[in-house]
Amino acid sequence: MGEEKGITTDVLIIGCGIAGASAALEAAKNGLRVILVTKNSSLEESNTYYAQGGIVSLGHNDYPELLKKDIIESGDGINNPEAVEILASEGKKVVDEILIKELNIPFSRSTPDSLDYAQEAGHSRRRILHIKDTTGKTIEERFITALKKFSNVKLLTDHTAVDLLTVPHHSKNPVSFYKEPQCIGAYVLDNQTKKVKVIFAPYTILATGGCGAIYLYTSNPRGAIGDGYAMAYRAGARIVNMEYIQFHPTSLFHRDADGFLISETVRGEGARLKTRKEQTFMENYNEKKELAPRDEVTRAIYEEMTNSNSRYVYLDLVSYAKCDIKKRFPNIYKTCLKYGIDITKESIPVVPAAHYCCGGIMVDEWGRSSLKNLYSVGEASCTGVHGANRLASTSLLEGLIWGKRASKYISSHFDPAMPYKPSDIHEWYYPEKEEEVDPALINQDWISIRSTMWYYAGIIRTQKRLERAKADLDYLRHRIEKFYKEARMDANVVGLKHGIQVALLITYAALGNPVSCGAHYIKDYERGQATIF
Repeated sequence: MGEEKGITTDVLIIGCGIAGASAALEAAKNGLRVILVTKNSSLEESNTYYAQGGIVSLGHNDYPELLKKDIIESGDGINNPEAVEILASEGKKVVDEILIKELNIPFSRSTPDSLDYAQEAGHSRRRILHIKDTTGKTIEERFITALKKFSNVKLLTDHTAVDLLTVPHHSKNPVSFYKEPQCIGAYVLDNQTKKVKVIFAPYTILATGGCGAIYLYTSNPRGAIGDGYAMAYRAGARIVNMEYIQFHPTSLFHRDADGFLISETVRGEGARLKTRKEQTFMENYNEKKELAPRDEVTRAIYEEMTNSNSRYVYLDLVSYAKCDIKKRFPNIYKTCLKYGIDITKESIPVVPAAHYCCGGIMVDEWGRSSLKNLYSVGEASCTGVHGANRLASTSLLEGLIWGKRASKYISSHFDPAMPYKPSDIHEWYYPEKEEEVDPALINQDWISIRSTMWYYAGIIRTQKRLERAKADLDYLRHRIEKFYKEARMDANVVGLKHGIQVALLITYAALGNPVSCGAHYIKDYERGQATIF
């Protein structure tokens, strides 16, 4: 069978950040054939690659129960207790075994014999392992290097997942409709040839990351549009908690800086937030000041910007630093300097940005979704660890743990049998007359989606704003669906279809939850306060 008609593998993994890479490594070590797909031309490109702060472990005078307490407090108490227990109890062991011993990650040290632990907002101890401010980049590069050593791992770059392949939905055989629905692979677009391949796999793992890039301002790379959420939703998997979108308080405000993140550890090392008149303000909002949970810091900045009609506030590290700035934050120093800002001499202009989705594809302790043989790990999933708001630096650890757990479970329960014959599955349908893709239409539709989400379904929401978002996005969806059906297959068109679906998932979830909780903040302007428990 030719590639366009079908490729077979044991495990199909879509996404190659820490979660997808962890899953691929575990499956490969257990002898399974793996195809790892990424829509980017570079294997390393992912949210993980840009993660500056670090990964949670356990620091000095620290223990799992204290970490659990911090996670649940940040998550506003709606976390899944079983998932929190797994992360807190298994985290340090997995970090030690995989990252330190197996991949030899060179985490920063305070002395030659002692690891250096950073502190971030919401943590009651210094427990964040880091590599200065390029933690994710190093971890991602080490994972990719390790995966390239396995002959049973095939790495497909420049391939965009279009839709999950499910039985009975994609079967030509009417008898299959009596079988339990299950995922048997995916339709994947070769970005270069513009042809859609059918990849068959008895087990599929979605590790597609989050959806920050459907907002106007984001710390995520522009490819983070929630592809996995959209595909899983269309396939019938359960999607939960999509209203809980965490906004990072501090991304660099500069016309040429595309969402560059100023890590939370900058505040952990003493930096203070100030108005443009150089007045600190976090003490007016929370007793923890700059180390309050992210959603509270974000809303405080948003309120200060609104009250002063400013487009940004300042983050002052130079006046309060507890460290050697250039040595501790070399990448932030270098990047800010490129834009004419010397953080050893002046404050950093910052603005909040969409950062992390606490919801996603509902999964259990092994990464299993509600759709048979479909797994999800990392930010694409919702284990319940984060509740209504993620505790800083737990996301890399969650991806690492559940990536390993998902493939461990698949390996121990592996069954190659699938309820289909390749000839029973529909090949991809191409329209008879394929319209050429007009970039102007795609760009304008994205502007509409991102602006709508930022202003109507963003940091502070109201019933009226959300209703306006729903109406505008529903109208836009019909136009995009028509465009998608008629246009030539193209990664940008596929991304637009995914993006509008995710925007609507967030908006409908927010409308369906009238109670402010964590990162979902509903404000009643008639009373001038948020709706609370």
